[in-house]
Amino acid sequence: MKAFHAALGFASATALAVGGTAALPLAPASAQMPVFDTTNYAQNLLQAARALDQINNQVRSLQNEASMLRNMATNLRTIPFPQLQRLTSAMQQIDRLMGQAQGIQFKVEGLDRQVGSLFPGALGQALSGDQRVSQARARLDAATAAYRQAMAVQAQVAENVKADAGTLGELASASQGAAGALQVSQAANQLLALSVKQQLQLQNLMASEFREAALERARRVQSEEDGRAATRRFLGGPARN
Repeated sequence: MKAFHAALGFASATALAVGGTAALPLAPASAQMPVFDTTNYAQNLLQAARALDQINNQVRSLQNEASMLRNMATNLRTIPFPQLQRLTSAMQQIDRLMGQAQGIQFKVEGLDRQVGSLFPGALGQALSGDQRVSQARARLDAATAAYRQAMAVQAQVAENVKADAGTLGELASASQGAAGALQVSQAANQLLALSVKQQLQLQNLMASEFREAALERARRVQSEEDGRAATRRFLGGPARN
């Protein structure tokens, strides 16, 4: 029994010792100080600066491309040309007046026949008084019609010049306000179109003037020829009407 109690006491002591040991709190570990790596920090900062610089370069590149596209859009911008209808209408009016020429028209076809009919020159056969008067009146009518037609063309050209002054101001304003290369080119072409229109109507005016002057000279020559023919017939003693 003594031996049993002794063993029991030893076991209890051992268990108490083990349990007490387990219940004791662990001693706290020693605190570790943080380490600042300056080399790594500098490299990270340098990489961030380089990345920011690349981003800035890309932004500038995009800005340059956007500016280039804006310039291209400006160079492709067009200028309206509503004055073209007015120029065309003015030239059509001149053409209608030139087409109204009577007696001797501005057409090559049939020109010799018309001239030969009005201005036959020296006649091989004697004409009656009525025939001479009729031909002289036809020549006078042709010269008068040419004179009136020349006056009408002059009046129309004068009106067109007044209208062209306003058109010139509009085109000059558009030329000065041109923003791109295409607008500059179009403005120059529009001013050139106005100049061509004025040159064409000047040519028509000169043609009308020269035609009227030529008809008047031809009428005078024919009148002189008729007078000489009448004189020859009178001196030759032919019967008079």
